[in-house]
Amino acid sequence: MVRQDLAAATGRYLDLIGRADEEGAADLVLGLIGEGVPAEDVLLRVIAPCQRRVGELWASNEWPVAREHGATAVSERVVAAVSGRVRPTATRGRVAVACADGEYHVLPTRIMAEVLRLRGWQVDFLGASVPGPQLITHLHQTGPDVVALGCMLPTRLPRAHATIVACQAVGIPVLAGGAGFGADGRFACLLGADAWAPTADAAADRLAAGLPSFPAAPDDSGGSGDTAVHLGGEEYAYLTRHRADLLARVMDTLTGRPEHTAEDLGNIADFLIAATYVHDAALFTDFVVWTCRVLEARQVPAESVVLGLGAFHDVLTDCPDARALLNEGVAAAQACCGRSARPADQRTETSV
Repeated sequence: MVRQDLAAATGRYLDLIGRADEEGAADLVLGLIGEGVPAEDVLLRVIAPCQRRVGELWASNEWPVAREHGATAVSERVVAAVSGRVRPTATRGRVAVACADGEYHVLPTRIMAEVLRLRGWQVDFLGASVPGPQLITHLHQTGPDVVALGCMLPTRLPRAHATIVACQAVGIPVLAGGAGFGADGRFACLLGADAWAPTADAAADRLAAGLPSFPAAPDDSGGSGDTAVHLGGEEYAYLTRHRADLLARVMDTLTGRPEHTAEDLGNIADFLIAATYVHDAALFTDFVVWTCRVLEARQVPAESVVLGLGAFHDVLTDCPDARALLNEGVAAAQACCGRSARPADQRTETSV
């Protein structure tokens, strides 16, 4: 099939999943495979780009969350249908594929699992939010050659790090994938993964070429655990331990501001915690800019983000690093506002 025809099929597929037409979407995809389109192309050039488009349509408020969820559910079923239709013989080693603990955006990782299977790997797909201890039990029972760990949200990085360390402790290397590890894979490297791949086909290529893909870091301690010294810290531990109380205090300071929902403030807290763990301001400011755009598409001004960040800043009187991150977030949100506002340091502090 020529590229233009496949592009047209992609447009039809998006329309079908947007109407939650599971049968129509499955018939379209399986029909493409029946016409000779490789299953990998169907996964990577039809389903995957449509799913990215679904996320964009939700972010821009063109699709409500129910429609986005319905479309995603259909694509998950369609990927399963592709798996049932195309069953190659395993000619390579064994891979355990799992989402990091707390990660429920499962579809990208499922697509990676299917591409690996199509490339001849024996794949154990373990699904969403796999707790580290349960994954280690599986490794002991099955003895895979590698773990492919998916993480779409950087808020899951601390748990992903614990999983990476645990897998390596039992002698299994880890291939990291997903947007949560950074567009350039910098967090995968920082957390000590053996390799990183930006896409499902790149993951298959990486495994075929062998691991690792990161240069070995200097280690004066004689062991790989030295990486953890540079992660987390006292403020991370404090924020994690007191998250619920901090949120309650922030919400108290924002009483009467209905645009500040518990979910939105919880997201600010979680991204602040993640940025504190990896000591990366861009992780937090990128989230702030994305949040401003999502809220503005819903007619909620970016000024509300500035106010929410300031409320966290006022509460976290004993966390200088977190306050510095919040100041950078305020500057990023102000840029989205298109006008200046008072720096967080000039705000009246809330008594804590």
